[in-house]
Amino acid sequence: MTIIKPVTSEKAIKLIEAENTIIFCVDKRMKRPDIKKEIEEIFKVKVENINVMIRQNKKFAYVKLKKENPAIDLATKLGMI
Repeated sequence: MTIIKPVTSEKAIKLIEAENTIIFCVDKRMKRPDIKKEIEEIFKVKVENINVMIRQNKKFAYVKLKKENPAIDLATKLGMI
């Protein structure tokens, strides 16, 4: 089970700037605690909240980061912006 990739749509970029949230496409079997643990370990950030949505047989994790970890910095590191 793994995080597949970050989502780079217009909506995703707006969420990064407005709400400090990054969207990831994740394995459908992953649960919220697994997603949180993996994101915190891989990217060395603190996660505040995770919302999950399944659409078109894909699972998307909306990961809201804590204020001390700007999502724009992580997005730049990932090459999204």
